[in-house]
Amino acid sequence: MYLILGAVVGFFAGLLGIGGGLLIVPALTYMFTAQDFPPDRILHLALGTTMATIIFTSAASLYTHHKHAAVNWTIFRYMTPGIVIGTLAGTVLAGTLSTLILRIIFTLFICYAATSMLLKLISKPRPDTKLGADPNQYPYPLPQKTVFFTAGSIIGSVSSLVAIGGGILTVPFLTLCQIRLQHAIGTAAAIGFPIALAGTIGYIANGIAQTQHLPVYSLGYVYLPALGWLIPASMLTAPLGARTTHSTRTATLKKLFIVLLYGLAVKMLYDLYA
Repeated sequence: MYLILGAVVGFFAGLLGIGGGLLIVPALTYMFTAQDFPPDRILHLALGTTMATIIFTSAASLYTHHKHAAVNWTIFRYMTPGIVIGTLAGTVLAGTLSTLILRIIFTLFICYAATSMLLKLISKPRPDTKLGADPNQYPYPLPQKTVFFTAGSIIGSVSSLVAIGGGILTVPFLTLCQIRLQHAIGTAAAIGFPIALAGTIGYIANGIAQTQHLPVYSLGYVYLPALGWLIPASMLTAPLGARTTHSTRTATLKKLFIVLLYGLAVKMLYDLYA
């Protein structure tokens, strides 16, 4: 099951420039529950393990987007300091919240992400003439560095709370900055790497104090057996998803992903009510 989950998540991570946490977290929550992990730490373990997985999916996706010259490294440098600070702060906050609160936050974010993607699909697309072939040749004045730092801090903190690579938030922000969509996706994939790295460090550090309450083979809030099975499958399929972004129409796959997200949200809402 971990291998199947990793393969599906890796493909959509590359396809949409996301880290895959929207799928991994609820799936791991149900798997960890079935394994009788401590109920009050299950979601923390799911979040921490997911952030560790995103390190590898984002690295594989980043490499492919970079080969297609779709990463704006100037924006990456501007946003990374804020990303790291915000992500670490988010992991500290997550460690203080109960599983119930985290579950509510995550469920609401799934609804937001699915609705955001749905609105983009049904809206009439505008001609994408913002940028040429090189994402680092920018025809308009970039916003000030403080804008990118602030945006990075917000994106990092939210991303670490719900264990995502940040693409759901980064891509809309970059398109507002007049970045071409494919380059926004590629840059979001690059930014997902420091989010995942800082988030993993934060969840490990915050979980070490809870070691006596965690299952065997846990490194802080990272459950190593799950991570070990998720990594190879996700790394194999992430480049395939990234190539699909640049070579085929993705509307149908995006619709399927949106339906899947709404299904997960309904299931988690039902579990909360139950």
